[in-house]
Parts: sequence; structure tokens; C-alpha cells
Amino acid sequence: MNERAVHTDEALDVVIAMHRLMRRLRRSGHGGAVHPTQLIVLALLTQYGPLRIGEIARRVPCSQPTATTAVAGLLAGGYVDRRADPTDGRATQVLISEAGGEILRSFARAQAEVLAGLMSAIPADQAKLLLSTAPVLGHLADLPAPPDPRTPGDAP
Repeated sequence: MNERAVHTDEALDVVIAMHRLMRRLRRSGHGGAVHPTQLIVLALLTQYGPLRIGEIARRVPCSQPTATTAVAGLLAGGYVDRRADPTDGRATQVLISEAGGEILRSFARAQAEVLAGLMSAIPADQAKLLLSTAPVLGHLADLPAPPDPRTPGDAP
């Protein structure tokens, strides 16, 4: 068994700080043009390409009805399109439209402007340290999700 390099209580401080910062950035951005779940969907479609609704729900994570509602709103706004799934003609995939890419970049840029302003209020060495964490945070975000302990698995 491997010893954890970081204890849960230490990681908790990071989680709370990240949640507080992200909440502040979300509140400072565009007002109401796109729901936060819809932004997550757009980001996933940008990262992974076209996805089925079930895959969107798994990756968000949310229920399939929530994913369907989010996608319906994005379709109505022209931010996503649907196409037949090339591997299964009975199914459809959702893909980001040019307008969806533009709104996602606009939200990200607005949040980056707010973050840059906040970072100008801290010492330069702290700002540099924060900027250096971007690759690590990206790597952590891309790691496979651990198994859901609520889902029964195959017992040995």
C-alpha cells in the first residue's frame, strides 16, 4: 500500500481556496448568458470533441436529464449542434458550434481579466508561484476519475 504524499486535511485547504476563488470568478463574469453547467458542457466539447448526452452527463457529472436540459438550452442559443453518431446511426452526438466556442472564450477571458486584477494585489513572487501551478492543475484535472465508491463494482 502506498503512503499518501499529501494528507486529506492538507488537500482540503486547497479545495476550499479553489472553490472560493472560482466562485468569485464566476460571479464577476457575464451575467446569465449561459448557466455554469452549460459552460462545463461547452468546455468538455472543446476538450473531447463531439459527445453523446450520456457521456456528457458522466463527465460533468450530472444526471442525464440535467445534461439533456443543459444541451437543449445550448441548442436554443446556437452554442451547440447535433449530428448523427458515426458509430451508431440511432444515436446523436453534440458538438460545439462557432458561437459556443466564442462564448466559452469570452467567459474565460473575462474571468482571466478578473484573476489578473486580483493577482496584481499580491506580491510578484506569489503571483509567479500561482502561475507556475497551471500545468500541475491541468494535469490533475486530466487524470482518470477514481471509481465511484457508491457504485457497486466487481467483488474479488
